Amino acid sequence: MEKGLRDYQDGDRVDQNVLIKDADIRTAKNGKPFIALVFSDVTGQITGKFWAAQPEDIANFKKGRIVHLKGLREIYQTKPQIRIDKMTVMTNETLKAEDFVPKAPLPKTDLQSELNAFIFKITEAKWNRIVRYLLNERGDDFFKYPAAKTNHHAYEGGLAFHTISMLHLAEAMCRQYATINQSLLYAGIILHDLGKTIELSGAETTSYTLAGNLVGHIVLIDEAISRACNELHFDLDDEKIVILRHVILAHHGKLEYGSPVIPKILEAEVLHQLDEMDASVTMISDALNHTPSGHYTQRIFAMDQRQFYKP
Repeated sequence: MEKGLRDYQDGDRVDQNVLIKDADIRTAKNGKPFIALVFSDVTGQITGKFWAAQPEDIANFKKGRIVHLKGLREIYQTKPQIRIDKMTVMTNETLKAEDFVPKAPLPKTDLQSELNAFIFKITEAKWNRIVRYLLNERGDDFFKYPAAKTNHHAYEGGLAFHTISMLHLAEAMCRQYATINQSLLYAGIILHDLGKTIELSGAETTSYTLAGNLVGHIVLIDEAISRACNELHFDLDDEKIVILRHVILAHHGKLEYGSPVIPKILEAEVLHQLDEMDASVTMISDALNHTPSGHYTQRIFAMDQRQFYKP
């Protein structure tokens, strides 16, 4: 089996086709432009810099292009990168961007089946109808989009996989703590990141949309819930609607993390903690999967730049 970008070790030579997932034009200390690149294949992504970029290089090496990359895998400030020797734009029409991004561990059909099973367990009719209404509206993107641009579940189908993972954790929590309202927690989890189908551009060359940058996924999904309630003729002042909106608005946990409110009901706090748990375990596990035993992972930006040891 051929190596992928995340399989190379320090000092390995890289010689393969990759997707340019991102390309940012910057200026070096010497005043010359360079391209800060993010390369992707089915194993994950890695960065690289194309120094002294000429106008034709900037025109050729754009986000979304598939290129043949030759270079050296090295470590810079504890993080892996590719020192680029040569890049060639590939014009083979059989090469598609979707074939150069990681995929969720479960196929779409399995994710759909699992999600439907949890929806049936939402016994409060209004929450159930709102969930179904919004999934009917955003469902195609829900099963294709990543859960984030870089940090966790940043792959095709990552949004759905992250949601299903949280639902399984919630199921265990509800068995342990009878005080949790299962229907509210399930509905909140299914909807909490659905706004990312508006906030992000997609799985191949993920970027933030205008609404994603200026409004954000929490407010975007809250607006969608309000529109759904109007279409379904639900009173926005109904306590059931207010607390559903609250668990979603509060799911980042703190104002400084982007939530308009902090959790003020049990299910809001549980959702926030499960979200943190699933994201953290996923990021650490992903880093450990690409770390030899007896070594530390690279620094994980979203985990306070910590490194984790693999026994």
